Amino acid sequence: MTKVHNFSAGPAILPQEAIDEAAEGLKNFKNTGLSVVEISHRTPEWESTMAEAEALIRELLGVSDKYAVLFLQGGASMQFCQVPFNLLPENGKAAYLKTGTWATNAIKEAHFFGEVDVVASSEDKNFSYIPKGYTIPSDAAYFHITTNNTIFGTQLHQIPDCPIPLVADMSSDIFSRPVDVDKYDLIYAGAQKNMGPAGATLVIIKKDIIGKSGRRIPTMLDYATHVKGESMFNTPPVFAIYLSYLTLKWVKKMGGVAAMQTRNQEKGRVLYAEIDRNPFFQGTTAVEDRSLMNPTFIMTNPDLEKAFLKFAEERNIIGIKGHRSVGGFRTSTYNALPLESVQFLVQTMQEFEKTHASQYESISK
Repeated sequence: MTKVHNFSAGPAILPQEAIDEAAEGLKNFKNTGLSVVEISHRTPEWESTMAEAEALIRELLGVSDKYAVLFLQGGASMQFCQVPFNLLPENGKAAYLKTGTWATNAIKEAHFFGEVDVVASSEDKNFSYIPKGYTIPSDAAYFHITTNNTIFGTQLHQIPDCPIPLVADMSSDIFSRPVDVDKYDLIYAGAQKNMGPAGATLVIIKKDIIGKSGRRIPTMLDYATHVKGESMFNTPPVFAIYLSYLTLKWVKKMGGVAAMQTRNQEKGRVLYAEIDRNPFFQGTTAVEDRSLMNPTFIMTNPDLEKAFLKFAEERNIIGIKGHRSVGGFRTSTYNALPLESVQFLVQTMQEFEKTHASQYESISK
């Protein structure tokens, strides 16, 4: 089979060995003679898988017993309302950092539950940088950040010291680098980037903040429900959790999140060096805030954008077209993407430069 270089933003590339093992589980899960998608979630075989998945997450991220680890449904977008429902008291205030589309959506949902203080925003420059030097209000119920901005290609490389509970959407960079979980009160992440397929959402929540908002919360939206039910109050998304578990086994085998960070830093170094060198391309974000998960760039001559996209697709490079809201290119370089794919993309950019040199010169004039 021809090698495909998958730079898709999500659902995204996963380790081949995890996919292969999941395929076996689809046919015969733990020698039960049944598929993982048809076995009861109350069987010992599945309950042990859930326990192993939670233990692996705790090991990889250093999650202590002060926190509950939950597998929920609804994606990270469900957390945009579930967080304020559970953490924001009636007539209370929440603080948010506005750094992109998903942060904007989270702010929109929070407005249904109380006052929202947007402490800083990079919208003035099309979310091309991470705001700095802002003050976090001490009278807010929590402060919400998005650690990596998938669409715009920025990432928080320094997490602010926070005088109030800190909540983070880590959907697109969780497990890509070490995390000091103790700095956070709640972390959430949709699985479909570094962790697994779409369908499962990871929530890591400090137990002592649950049930403090004073609100009447619908059963399925109450974190307490899922802590008590050990993520199986209702039928969990078994296949999404299973493949996530297998992916995290691969992360551990590869050396854990510290090894992932080293791997991702090298991919970023190689790709950004070419973006900065090649006259056909230019980055779209502040250099100090560049994402190691979603490098973004544009053509210096927009007339060549379609030509380069076709050029790349002819070489089996997929998923590099920028989000429909911003255009340009986005090259998602999640954990499972090998360095060789980044090197091949760089080679393709260099080849395009050589074969279109005359066209570049004519457009430049």
